[in-house]
Amino acid sequence: MEVLRHFSHVHPLVFNDERNHESGEVFCCACGELVSGPRFSCMECEFHLDKNCAEAPVEMDHPFHRKHNLKLTASSPYVEVNPICGFCNKKCEKFIYHCSCNLFFHIKCAFLSYKILEKKFRELVRRDALVSSECQPQELERVQCFACQKSLLQSDYISHDSRFYLHKKCFELPLEINHLSHRCHSLFLQFNSDHLPCKICFETQNRGLFYCCSICKFSLHIECVSPPPIVEEPSSHEHPFTRWLRASPFNCDACGTLGNYVSYICSTCNLMVHKECISLPRIIKNVWHEHPISHKYFVIDNECKTQDCTICHEEVNMACGSYYCSECKFIIHVNCALQEAGWYYKIDSKDDFDKLNAMLEASTLDPNFLVTKMIKDGENVINTEIKHFSHHHNLVLSDEVKDRMYCDGCSQIILTPFYGCLECGFSLHRSCAELPKKKQVLGHIHQHPFNLIFPNCIFKCAFCLICCTGFAYVCKDHSCSDHYCVRCADILWYRESRGHEHLLALHPRHITNWQNDYFCNACGGSTDGFSVYRCKACNFNVHYEVCSQLPEIVWDKADEHCLVLTYTEDNDHSEHPYCDICERGRTPHTWFYHCANCGTAVHVPCALGDQTMPSSTHSIGDAESKYTIHWRCSTIFIRALKGRIKEVVDDDDDHI
Repeated sequence: MEVLRHFSHVHPLVFNDERNHESGEVFCCACGELVSGPRFSCMECEFHLDKNCAEAPVEMDHPFHRKHNLKLTASSPYVEVNPICGFCNKKCEKFIYHCSCNLFFHIKCAFLSYKILEKKFRELVRRDALVSSECQPQELERVQCFACQKSLLQSDYISHDSRFYLHKKCFELPLEINHLSHRCHSLFLQFNSDHLPCKICFETQNRGLFYCCSICKFSLHIECVSPPPIVEEPSSHEHPFTRWLRASPFNCDACGTLGNYVSYICSTCNLMVHKECISLPRIIKNVWHEHPISHKYFVIDNECKTQDCTICHEEVNMACGSYYCSECKFIIHVNCALQEAGWYYKIDSKDDFDKLNAMLEASTLDPNFLVTKMIKDGENVINTEIKHFSHHHNLVLSDEVKDRMYCDGCSQIILTPFYGCLECGFSLHRSCAELPKKKQVLGHIHQHPFNLIFPNCIFKCAFCLICCTGFAYVCKDHSCSDHYCVRCADILWYRESRGHEHLLALHPRHITNWQNDYFCNACGGSTDGFSVYRCKACNFNVHYEVCSQLPEIVWDKADEHCLVLTYTEDNDHSEHPYCDICERGRTPHTWFYHCANCGTAVHVPCALGDQTMPSSTHSIGDAESKYTIHWRCSTIFIRALKGRIKEVVDDDDDHI
């Protein structure tokens, strides 16, 4: 009687060569499959191993994983999680082969992959292995080849018990090859345990097999080893591209970034590009720009207002490919324009976009008000009285501003001319009253027109994240309820500031990754987590959310004069500036409010804290509530600015 001492069990296992089991079905404790042949069994407990699993080596030198030996264990090394088999992509719940590379295999999958390597696959199949790809096309399109991870459709393949599939051509792949793109070492067919990207297509294939040089960390997908020399797939270029194998770096003429090992060339135009750049869309509409932008392989200097990318504001190599707006003369990196799939859509032709845009413009011509009175001034018609959708009384055009009047549409101070209600004081800037009923909002993933509403409650703007009141443009997508305040619905990518001599560029928080911690020149606070108007040349920064729209004039209870926003300290001011409201020090080189008559000087947030609209009653949910709006600045932001002032003052005090 043959007895086996197995590492996985405390009792000796006795060999049993019986084909039939009187006690019923017996399952192997190593692989979990029904035992139908010879096995080793425990006489004391229901523990069985089929002969192949019982005699499996404790360590396997697997040619598909040349870095380490695979070690056999009776259970997962992880206590709470069952690892995934790198061969069949299913959970490993029984015996597994594994190594320190976090590579795991069912015991039977390890055997099967080894047999594939030895070209003995036919010894394992229990039925005809070679199957025509014409059978069940829908199923074949869904199922992937283990080696290359591509569909089985339109290729002969090999199947093992309908659990494992392999293209016939992948089954016949050589274990070792020499490739022109890597001339120093041979490449071996391996499991991708290091998750290396392919050096030709730059995509990472975590499952299946690929050709690898473990010394150089160089890898190629199976299909990239011998691609067709001439690319026939759809291209934005008028000529075909030809593959060029050369292990040397190059600048891609389509996107302007570095490439290695393999390029594709157009000998007619003398272009060299990445494989993925062959099929760049010719014209796209990006959510961050109002016009369609076209791909160009180079842009001449006089065709651009600036060489900085409109999205990331880093310099664009104009001698290489980029996306370009001919109307605005702006240029955008290819990778910036295409970095998120939801941020752009392809346009077949500019004519199609013009038709779509014409339909949008037609929808915005519908007025938000009815004209009840008008006068003619020469050829011009002036609407002197209107019935606006946001108010139940008629509004009259006026040039007379009373003390501290605010627009109910945008919450900013009233400027003339404006429309006002003679009965209740409701007021709208003329520009706010004439806002379009529908508007295309930049920077939002949904690119249909937003609807103008008057929510009559506090809402949080999805762009600036400030709690606002007044008009809002709301997304009409059923899965989205984003509200944009009037200002953010009409974003200015570039704007002037009285506090700086150069044009400032907007850096939205959604797409800006600050490499350094910059500070706002207006309030002294950090720009981290905020949208910023910035002059890169001077390192001049202003918070978009609040500081970029500070009012030029505010009033203070303790001063009979108004306070004027001041950008620099004059020599007449104190050597150690302080705030006349909170009586704490002011940070040099930041903005403040100042009265030239009385010499009063105050922090920006201290001045804003007193600049409130008269309390208004608005419905919030089912209740009515009194609230006060601080110049569209949320209380949280005001507190943050005041906290920043306290930190700066405390730091200054430590050095006195």
